[in-house]
Amino acid sequence: MKTLKAGLASALLVAGLGLAPAAPAVAAPASPYCGITWGSLADSHSTMSSARVTNARAGQHTCYDRLVIDLRGKVRGYDVRYVGAVYTEGQGKHVPLSGAADLRVVVRAAAYNPSGSATYRPASRTRAVDVSGYRTFRQVAYLGSFEGQSSFGLGVRARLPFRTFILNGPGTGSRLVIDVAHRW
Repeated sequence: MKTLKAGLASALLVAGLGLAPAAPAVAAPASPYCGITWGSLADSHSTMSSARVTNARAGQHTCYDRLVIDLRGKVRGYDVRYVGAVYTEGQGKHVPLSGAADLRVVVRAAAYNPSGSATYRPASRTRAVDVSGYRTFRQVAYLGSFEGQSSFGLGVRARLPFRTFILNGPGTGSRLVIDVAHRW
């Protein structure tokens, strides 16, 4: 019994003094591009909304390109994910997009009012927002609105990290924002 206690005391003393073998060294991760820690997996919130899509626009930032979908009312749900191809709402027709990756943006809000009149009607459905000269975006297509949801196809240069969030305002409106990083 004394031998067991002595052995245990020795082991605890060695561990307490830091004489135990060191863990293998792990390289510190590289700094993320522009501090971006987003990924490329789907982002989804299933809540439907009585909000109405009224506009789509884009902007360029130092580290990412941004797509903004303006709504009258509070948007609560969306689904944004990389897909193999995008299709029109209701009809299911394939819409080819420029770029090496397709990001499908579904807004859980209609682009028409209760009487069926459009609240969003771009001049060109396949070029709903002009993104010529953008670093990451290649094309924004409006895929339509059906059964209370509206969809957009976002052609991007490559499958890059993205983030999605909702901004309230101005007034009683809201905005769905999709940022896609320029690189990993």
